[in-house]
Formats: sequence, C-alpha cells, structure tokens
Amino acid sequence: MTLGDSFISGEAGRWAGNSNESAAGHAGTDRAWDPQTRASDPHTVYGASYDDGCNRSDSAEVHSAPGSDRRVNLACSGATSTAILLPENGGEPFKGRPSQAEQLQMTADGHPVHAVVISVGGNDLGFSGIISACAKNFVKPPLFAKPCSPEQAKVVDQRLPAMRAAVTAAVRDVRTAMTRAGHPAGSYRLILQSAPSPLPDAARIRYPGDKYDRLYTGGCPFFDKDLTWAHDELGPAVSAGLARVAQEQNTEFLDLSHAFDGREVCSDTTSQVGKGERPSSVRSEWVRFTTSGLGQGQRQESLHPNYYGQLALGTCLGLVLERRPGAYRCDNVPRQSPQSMTVRPADF
Repeated sequence: MTLGDSFISGEAGRWAGNSNESAAGHAGTDRAWDPQTRASDPHTVYGASYDDGCNRSDSAEVHSAPGSDRRVNLACSGATSTAILLPENGGEPFKGRPSQAEQLQMTADGHPVHAVVISVGGNDLGFSGIISACAKNFVKPPLFAKPCSPEQAKVVDQRLPAMRAAVTAAVRDVRTAMTRAGHPAGSYRLILQSAPSPLPDAARIRYPGDKYDRLYTGGCPFFDKDLTWAHDELGPAVSAGLARVAQEQNTEFLDLSHAFDGREVCSDTTSQVGKGERPSSVRSEWVRFTTSGLGQGQRQESLHPNYYGQLALGTCLGLVLERRPGAYRCDNVPRQSPQSMTVRPADF
C-alpha cells in the first residue's frame, strides 16, 4: 500500500519519454493517445483520479513493483503531511477524499498487509514553488535574470525542520491507523522513501550554456548554478532529512535521491523522442520535462517520474521487499532498462 504525494501517486505516468513533436501522440510518448480516434484520454492512464487531480497512474510504483496481487494506491498529487494525518490530529480531506491515514485504516481492516510505503515531505517544503521560482528567474529579461539558488537555499534551510516534524507526525499516524486496523507494529513493513532528483547537475546537461534552448527545446529552464544546487544539495538535503525521520521513528528507508542519475530531463546521456528516435526505456528521459500545460498534458506533471521512471521505482521497491528490513539506496545501471535497477545499503 502506498501513501503520500505525487512522486508515488504516479504523476506523469502518462508519458513515455519527452517529445516536442505533436503528431501521433507526440511521437508515441503519450500513452493516453488512441491512434484509432486520434485523440488522447488521460483517464486511460490515471483512471477516475484524473478528475480530481490525484493522478494515480496505472504504472505508479505500487503497480510496477513485482509481488502481491493486491495493491492499493492511496497517494494523491499535491498532498502534504496534513493530508495523511488522522482527523483527530489535524488531518483534513484533500481533493474531496478523506485523510490518507483514515483511508488506510478502512482499507487495511480485515486484510493482510505486507508493506506500507510513504513518500511525503516535498510539498511540506514547498518544492514546487522553489523550482518554479528558479524557472521564472531563468526566463526574466537578461537584466533581471539570475540564479535562484542563493536565495532559495536559505528558504530550504529554514523549512527543513518543519518538514521533518510534519513527516514525523504523518508516520506516527500511519502506525496508529494500522494498529486500529488490526496490524500492530512489526507485523508489516513500513518504508519511508525520498524522491529522485529530476534534474542533472550543470556538468551533465544536454544544452550547454545558460541559453533559451533549455526552455524552448529541452524543457529544463534553469541556470547552471541552480541545476547543480538542485541535484547536489537540495535533493540530498531533503533525503537526509527524511532518513533522519526514518531512523528516529524506527521505520525502513529507501533513498531514491540518485536513482535517476543520467536519466534526468535534459541529461546528456538521454535523448528526446522524434526525428527517427522512438520512445525507449534505455535512451529516453525518465522524467517529464517542464510544460505550461497548454499543449502537452498538465503543468503538474512537470519534473515528475514518467512511465519509465515509475517502472524503475517499482523495481527499486520490489528489490527492497526481497531483502531484510533496513535502509537502502537504489541506483540505475547506465544504458540499461528500468528492470536493471540495483539496491545496496544506504550510507547515512
């Protein structure tokens, strides 16, 4: 069972790679495209969750992981830790749905549960707003355009303690919900996971120089300094904060912060689809590029694991569940498919 935010709900699972071509379902990258009707229906991928924006895809981590026949995805795009909390502890309905801990209790009652996996914290930190601020700085007139990281790094440092506290409360309420459903601690595996970095550092970007091809072609409108900060500092800092929560709350931890290294949007070891390049889990990007939402899908899909990325995350989870409880790190194998992911003990 999975709970949390867009990085585990399956946001962007509609897309198998990225393409700037519009014909034939954006060169075959749009999994919602029907060649018979020549139209796209996102419900094909997201089901009814598309209507409220939770965007739980058919390729989400819980569905891509090998193993159990019964899988439940309670995560919802945009969720903060408050969306997980039990009502008596401040949990509130989110997008018309009860709090996730409340849903968990009702769903788990009377059914065997092998594992509960949580991905949350990014929205508590304001990750989307931070990245958006960086992109907006990039597209400002040259006189005003400048890297965002010096200012945003201070914001992150200020918010990390509150993020840890919020995630801690969510983990505790998940345990309480499971106990009330007849599953005491120790009878199931409880895993807190981090999120993969969607952006490469500046040394590995496919579009060298702080130029507009990053915006108009690549879908990665960020300055070199901000790319390196996001990959080398922001992602690891969030992951370390979550690892600390996992250690303090005696849960397992899955570090995904470097799982997409070399597979990020605009990475120089990947390519866009089009001009003879078909979607490929080996060559295509594993992250959805930034989009305005006017021509290709929804803006909220930007910088999330796409179909290939979600297959990779499912492989990571499956590998962890095959091992003894603990803290693990998942990595990809260069030039190999999502099924070739590897895990090893995390070093924190």
